[in-house]
Amino acid sequence: MKVVIGQGSCGIASGAKKTEAEFQKQIKAKKVKNVTLTKAGCIGTCFLEPIVDVYDDDGTLAARYVKVTPDKVEAIVKKHLVGGKVDEDSVIAPEDADILEHQKRIVLRNCGIINPEHIEEYLATDGYAAAEKALTEMTPMDVIEEIKVAGLRGRGGAGFPTWFKWNSARGSAGDEKYIVCNADEGDPGAFMDRSVLEGDPHAVLEGMIIGGYAMGAIEGIIYVRAEYPLAIERLNIALKQAREKGFLGKGIFGTDWDFDIRIKEGAGAFVCGEETALIASLEGERGMPRLKPPFPAQKGYWQKPTNINNVETFANVAWIIRNGGEAFAALGTEESNGTKVFALAGKIKKGGLVEVPMGQSLKNVIYKTGGGIKNDQKFKAVQMGGPSGGCIPAKLIDTPVSYEHITKTGAIVGSGGMIVMDETTCMVDMARYFLNFTQSESCGKCTYCRVGTKRMLEILERICNGEGRDGDIELLEELATKVRDGAMCGLGQTAPNPVLTTLRYFRNEYEDHIYNHKCTAHACKALITYHITDKCRGCTLCARNCPVQAISGTPKKRHKIDPAKCIKCGRCAENCKFDAIVCE
Repeated sequence: MKVVIGQGSCGIASGAKKTEAEFQKQIKAKKVKNVTLTKAGCIGTCFLEPIVDVYDDDGTLAARYVKVTPDKVEAIVKKHLVGGKVDEDSVIAPEDADILEHQKRIVLRNCGIINPEHIEEYLATDGYAAAEKALTEMTPMDVIEEIKVAGLRGRGGAGFPTWFKWNSARGSAGDEKYIVCNADEGDPGAFMDRSVLEGDPHAVLEGMIIGGYAMGAIEGIIYVRAEYPLAIERLNIALKQAREKGFLGKGIFGTDWDFDIRIKEGAGAFVCGEETALIASLEGERGMPRLKPPFPAQKGYWQKPTNINNVETFANVAWIIRNGGEAFAALGTEESNGTKVFALAGKIKKGGLVEVPMGQSLKNVIYKTGGGIKNDQKFKAVQMGGPSGGCIPAKLIDTPVSYEHITKTGAIVGSGGMIVMDETTCMVDMARYFLNFTQSESCGKCTYCRVGTKRMLEILERICNGEGRDGDIELLEELATKVRDGAMCGLGQTAPNPVLTTLRYFRNEYEDHIYNHKCTAHACKALITYHITDKCRGCTLCARNCPVQAISGTPKKRHKIDPAKCIKCGRCAENCKFDAIVCE
């Protein structure tokens, strides 16, 4: 029997280490024999962590237990490990178990299943078989052709054909070539790459080996942000194990090709997600974009031909080589092949990672896979593509998830972040939040991005503070267009997207802020007021919980709020048992 405890970052944050310690204690105390206690990465259902899977001796999943805090461990050990019966009190509910049934897992095929720190478990899933096949049975052009047949597009945001980039680097002159994995995942609400690196690092290494062989690279580099310590730790373990097995280093797989991979820790600059800024950082310079052309495939790292793909892109490669490009192309749509991993966050019931075939509707992903909106609130919009993406309103919820269809809405698929919003989200404030992020992350090299985003942010902050002016909307549109068209790199060119899409679909909210001095979502403090209705019973609970003593009144009589003192924290409404306090 095997007990597997999910220990991705989400599981550990939810207390998986304490759960593991309690399992060790209870197994020892009850003298349970023939039980292996091990770990795995995140399986995707982050809202259910800590997750514990129990497997029978033949490898069959006997039970999946969820939200396993230490106080639940003794019952599981006693009932299941000792008694051989499933503990129904902690087992996953059928509606939650169905989440995985709605998915097609290629990138996440091993996440939450295997121990990412044991290469033997990866090898047991045919790990490194694709790399061996590519190096011993295929020419570099055969590999590139298979990726072309698959129709694999870069999963980092732009959706550029992967085969074309590999072929361009291969065709560039020079004996020194480099392949780089961009693991500088910086979008707020995005955690796809981190989870793959934590849960299945060998899949990324194998994809890089195949890509490096196809383009003729001498070295691979994983550029990962230092804020991902667990991902870095498991990558280092995986690299050491791959070298010991002969999958990296001199003459790998018995060929005359020498290839190794190293890690470069980034300082967390969002702009380093842009290829040329990433290259500058690799070279020890400040992460600032360069003009293109020349493109990295011609002159990249140290002015040598360089190919850059993100984590998810590489994680697809071994599966494609092993199963054939046509099998991958059969999934998704005609122009957007394969699957896509999304991080569901925000006002959604079942937050976490999902992997679905391209072409599914947003409605399917949000409601069928993600379980719908928290507290059964009304769906308002979804932000896709992070700070570089845009907002898609409820009326477009049937939009298929593909590069072409999402782009038509004004958003982008991006790296896969989906931040779901309900009626309590102010779209003006949401645009302000994302623009504040990109403005702070601007490298400052070009004026349009450095100054233009700052001026746009100042206008949005005024509007949210109740100081909007006539003409602000038109000025925002003018600045957004100029920044988009004039900025040098992708960060600046896409920074106005959240503003442009919210203006496109929620212009009325901007107008309410400016002309009616109202925030319909009740999110902007400067534009809301609290008052007590005649439902008040004078219980004094609101007054006792007000941090600034803004509420006055005598017991059993209607209370009043002093607007001059009120800081609009909402604590009074949260504590009122009679729904007597309203926000307008």
